[in-house]
Formats: sequence, structure tokens, C-alpha cells
Amino acid sequence: MSGIDGHLDSRQRAGARYSRRTRFVALVGGLTATVAVAAVPLATAQPAPSAGLRWESCPAEYELDPASDQCASVTVPRNYADSAAGTIDVLVTRHRAEDPGSRRGVLFTNPGGPGGDAIGSNSMFVEILPDAVRAQWDVIGVQPRGLPYAGAVECVLAPEQTTAMSLGFGGAAIRTACESAAPGSTAHLTTENTAKDWEQVRLALGEDVIDIYGLSYGTILGSTYATLFPQHTGRMVLDSAVDQNWLWNDVLWQQNGGYKDRFYDLMNWVSAHDDTYGLGDTPLKVYQRWSDRIVEEAGGNPTLAPPPAQVGDVPPGLEALADAYRGGVDLTGPARVQFEAFVRSLADPSRTQMSSGIYVMTRQVLPARNSWPLMARVIRDGPDAIPDGTAMDDLTEQEYERIAQSQMMQTLVLCNENSVAARPDRIPGWLFSTFVTGDLFDLIGYSYSAGPACGGAPPVAALPALSNRGLATAPLVLQGMRDPQTPYQGGVQLARDMGAHLVTVDGGDHGAGIQGGNTVIDQAVTEYLEDGHTTVTHAPEAPITAPL
Repeated sequence: MSGIDGHLDSRQRAGARYSRRTRFVALVGGLTATVAVAAVPLATAQPAPSAGLRWESCPAEYELDPASDQCASVTVPRNYADSAAGTIDVLVTRHRAEDPGSRRGVLFTNPGGPGGDAIGSNSMFVEILPDAVRAQWDVIGVQPRGLPYAGAVECVLAPEQTTAMSLGFGGAAIRTACESAAPGSTAHLTTENTAKDWEQVRLALGEDVIDIYGLSYGTILGSTYATLFPQHTGRMVLDSAVDQNWLWNDVLWQQNGGYKDRFYDLMNWVSAHDDTYGLGDTPLKVYQRWSDRIVEEAGGNPTLAPPPAQVGDVPPGLEALADAYRGGVDLTGPARVQFEAFVRSLADPSRTQMSSGIYVMTRQVLPARNSWPLMARVIRDGPDAIPDGTAMDDLTEQEYERIAQSQMMQTLVLCNENSVAARPDRIPGWLFSTFVTGDLFDLIGYSYSAGPACGGAPPVAALPALSNRGLATAPLVLQGMRDPQTPYQGGVQLARDMGAHLVTVDGGDHGAGIQGGNTVIDQAVTEYLEDGHTTVTHAPEAPITAPL
């Protein structure tokens, strides 16, 4: 999902679904900072209305084993500033510590988004957390408000609102659709209120302190809780973090360059495995096969600039002019693909790259290298390479509704607390990428940064300034060097703001700790949660464990 985690426009629903873990995806020496708590203005929370939790089987659609994973509801205020606004019930799931005799406490998880389902994802955290962590912590997922089982927003899109969304004005259209029955009812959907829900759950659990594992947007949610309730925050893993100064227009803008860079990483990887896939031994050859597949599927070609030509791209007989040939290809390539796409659209406006499921799928898989082998097979063999039961066409109506609801809730949160001014000077880029090329690698960032995405839906709240004041233990930040969804420099800044211990991770996987198979990251997370510090400062990228 996007925003920060996979924001996909309503026009892009043709992409592919992947394995359970893949879909979950789409993010310095030990320091201890102890500050006098009395000097910190602390948020207060009334005791949770539910005295003691009634643990039962979780809703059937999550397919959780009731022997290990149970659910309960906690009643929380709809509006913390207005007690007369009523309450909502927030679903909580718990995976009990697998070695009760060594239990240390509770670990709250959040998968990102905004809009990530914390009930289903909690079991995925359990799958990938190191054995020692699963043994010693109850792993807790708290459903974010606005999603099913947490005061779900009810949004009915009228035809004119659907049209507005298709034109890029999603913020205003969704806010209007979700407030049609009750004006102002979406204003409580903020990160701060969700963090306060966590505090209500902590009280209901009877825990003095919670530990946290926040992924992507979950790093902002976790840091918000720690800022509001430092005296109840223990150890906090912030995986694929975000600069609070980017929230939210600049987060999407910063992704533009990262996704393009990661695309070329994919082309390099596929060409390095030419013996397996036979798609070409240079990135440019792989790009051409990828482009041909999109044209075959949709009639329109991609407009992302081709990768630089290499010696292996020079035709036989032109070796003496290799440098000139490569220079000419590199100079003309970006304009050539734009012109070809424009000519095709003149012949048939429906022939756009965005109508290609393979094109949409390409952008979706870039943050998770374990999906790259599947992507290479799809480029080689076409959509038939996608396993049965995992394509978007295989989604049930309820699953489609859940995806739509998650995307609408995400847009509501992004626009509700957007603190970055729009850049009208980027409107030409938005117009071109949205209405001429349909280029996903540009239009998402442009739509937010230029202003249309939240146009007509001004912010209603602001996050508190995030800081580590009052924390007994410095957080741990895991940050990938080439992560396209949460660029490295943003994580470095949040690490500074939170006084965190930074682990730099090679590669560009989003969610350094959730890809699986990275023993160095597992060591760092285990050491940190057990001891409050780790000596790990650098980790390699996770290996690809999916079959080639």
C-alpha cells in the first residue's frame, strides 16, 4: 500500500497479488539516553473503559489459529478532545509468548500504511521475528482506527466523486464521500489518536511499559506514542523510518527518485541472471523485453527512461563506434520512449502503460527483492507466470472492499495531518505525468507535491514534534540504503530526532527486518530487545530466498 507504504491510485487496481509475506511488504554502538521524566510534558489518558480483556477467536477472515492467536476489543474515545463524541471499539490481537517461563512483556507491532491492517499483519511479524523474540514477548497488533473492527469509516462514492478521484483529486473526493452521512466524522483519523488508542490498550492489558516494532509508517506511529507517553515506552525498533518533516507531501515526492533507481537495480539483477531467465545480458536488453511485454499487453509503452547502454548493446559491426553509439542511445532514449507513447496515445487514448498489469506490478515489487524472481518470469512468460489464486482477478469482493477501504483511510490520514505546503510550480509535471504519459514513477509524487492529491481537503491536525525526551532507552532504527519507499536520508533524520541507534542496511528492501533470512538484522533486533543496545551498525541486504 502506499502513502508511505505503497500508495496506489484508484486507476491502478490491475496489479498482481503475491505470497502472504510478500504482500506484507508493500521499511552505532548502544546508546542509552536517560532524561528526567519530570521535565517532560506527558500526555494523559483515562483508564481504558474495558476492565480486563475477553480474549476470543479472531474474526474468521484472518485465518488465525485460536490456540496461539486471540483477539479482544478495547473501547476508546472517538474524539479524545470531546468526551461527548462517543466511543469506538478497537480490535486487538495477541500472539502469546511461546516460552511463558521467559516472558518479558508485550511487543506492539504496526505494518505501516497508513491503512495497514494490524490484525492480519501481526501474525506475519510473528513469522519473521527471531525465535528469541517470539519466545519472550507477547506480540500485539492494535487495529488502527478507521479500519474494519476499529470504527471503520463508511464511504460511498458518488459518480462525480469517482470522477474526481480519476482526475487525481482523491483527498477532497474521499473526505466528502466518507462524511456524506456525518460531516466532520473523519477528523479523528490521525496518527496521534491512534497512538492514544495504543495507550488505552496498554492500560487494558495491565502493562506498565510496551515495546514497539514499527514498520514504515509504523515508525511515525511508534515515535508518536513514545513522544506522548515516554514513561510507558520501553524498547522501540523503527524499521524503514521517515523524516517527520516530510509528512506527508514530501514523502511521496521523495519516492519518485527512489523508485526509478530501484527499477534500474531490478534491470541489473535480471541481466545478471540471464542464464536463468534469458531476457538479455545487459540492463538495456532486459528493459526492451519488459517494454515489449507492456506494449503487447496494453498497447502503450512505458515512459521511464531506458538504462544506460553498455558495450554488449552495440550492434555487430559498430564496435569501432561503440562510444558514439552508446552516447547517442543514452541521449535520445528518454525522449524516444516519451514520443513513442505519445504517438500510440494519439492513435488510441486507451493505450497507456497504466492499463498494463505487468507495468503496475513492476512498481509494486521493487521494494521487495524476494518478488524479483517472479517479476522476471512474468517479463519472460507473461501474466500466466503468476501463480493461480494470487492475481488481482482472484480477489473476492470482500478483499476488493478491504483494499479500497484501506486506501481511502490512508488518504484521509495523509490529508488530515499533511504539514508540507503544496508546490504549484510542480503542477506542469503533475499534468504531464497524469494526463499525457500516465507514468506511475512520476505522477504519484507529483500529485501530492503539487497539491491536487489533498486539494480541497486541508489538514485538520498536526503531529506533535517527535523527540526522545524522557525515553529510558534509545530506539533502534533499521534503514536500507536504496529503499524506494522510505529513502535513507529520511530514516537518518528520524534517528537523529529520536536519539536512535542507526543500523545501515545495504540494498533497497523496504522493511529490513521483515524480508526474512538476514541473520545480521535478526542478531541486532534480538540484542536490542533483550539488552537495550546492539553493537551492529551495518548489515548486508537480505538474501533472496524465493526460488529463481
